[in-house]
Amino acid sequence: MARNMTLLWGSGSPPCWRVMIALEEKKLQGYNSRLLSFDKEEHKSQEVFNINPRGQVPSFKHGDIIVNESYAACFYLESQFKSQGTKLIPDSKEEQALMYQRMFEGLTFYDKLTAVIFYEYFVPEGERLDSALKRHKDALTMELKLWEGYLFNMGSGSNLAGKSFTLADVVVFPTIGTLFRFGLSEKRYPKLGEYYALLRERPSIKASWPPHWLENTKGQDTLKDV
Repeated sequence: MARNMTLLWGSGSPPCWRVMIALEEKKLQGYNSRLLSFDKEEHKSQEVFNINPRGQVPSFKHGDIIVNESYAACFYLESQFKSQGTKLIPDSKEEQALMYQRMFEGLTFYDKLTAVIFYEYFVPEGERLDSALKRHKDALTMELKLWEGYLFNMGSGSNLAGKSFTLADVVVFPTIGTLFRFGLSEKRYPKLGEYYALLRERPSIKASWPPHWLENTKGQDTLKDV
């Protein structure tokens, strides 16, 4: 069933990771998986442009159907394979509403994370301003406190929208995983740390863990003071 699916992806990319988790949860292993190198700019190759005119990953095909945006691909997989694997949209209207809320808040969360990381890694050193970096870090800190509060209110052992693992977890966990990879303090954010520790052992997440993180487990300290 998955043999007519193709995913072009990059290691450590949260949008790619979202789609990979969804594929694992829907029992769609065996798809055509192409790991591309960001360092070699393989995501700008003709192979990618043939699927994704933006020259970005993930680039995803199912037969002749192309769905490149990560949220759209996750929704598509759940819609097309409802009766297979994990049910990722709960029946309860309360849980469903919370799931959608957390999913789309997750886009803001991701943007605030990347604002910090991209500033430090892609803005030339001579063009960086301490005030700009501080502004980005302060915005991320405020966002982290929101999510720490959400998880505190849900109670220990909960997923983002309740007891069930849902699309909210599929799309937001890669952001949280990246936060801790870049040095976020589990002592400062214990509820996020607890959630991270719980989900990182989930089979779909272990199976799709960024390979270069496995090769080098140390990570970075970019976010140690956030």
